[in-house]
Formats: sequence, C-alpha cells, structure tokens
Amino acid sequence: MAKKHPNKEIRAALEYAVKQGWEVEEGGSHAWGKMYCPYNDSECRCGEFCITSIWSTPRNPTNHAKQIRRVVDKCIYQQEDK
Repeated sequence: MAKKHPNKEIRAALEYAVKQGWEVEEGGSHAWGKMYCPYNDSECRCGEFCITSIWSTPRNPTNHAKQIRRVVDKCIYQQEDK
C-alpha cells in the first residue's frame, strides 16, 4: 500500500485487510483504489467480493470502513483459517 487513504478509519480498515493477505492498489477511474482477495476464487461468494472498490470520499466513511472489514471477514477462506 504505497499511498495512504486520506480518511483514518478507512486507512485502518485497509491496513487490517493487508494484514489478512489482501492486496490494496491505489488508482482507478472513480475510486481511490481497489482491494483484491488473495484467494480470488469463483467458489467464494461467486467471486463477487474478490475485488472491492475503495472510495476516496464516501458519504459515510465509518460505514465504508466497516464494509471493507466485513468483506475481508466474510471471505470463506479467511473464515476457514480462523
């Protein structure tokens, strides 16, 4: 994670994701960046959550940070490792 997100709550959620093995890349058309699951398997919730957009200025940063953590925690492979 090269550049840090401007919001501290979202930044903490992204650091949590990185510790769980997720890759965070800055850049994109409308998003601050994207977060990629280390497993990236279509069996895991149909692959729908294997790539998650990180918004730069969400309406509610606290909820966006919670959503990021929820995506990481609900990965079926992450749950198996716990």
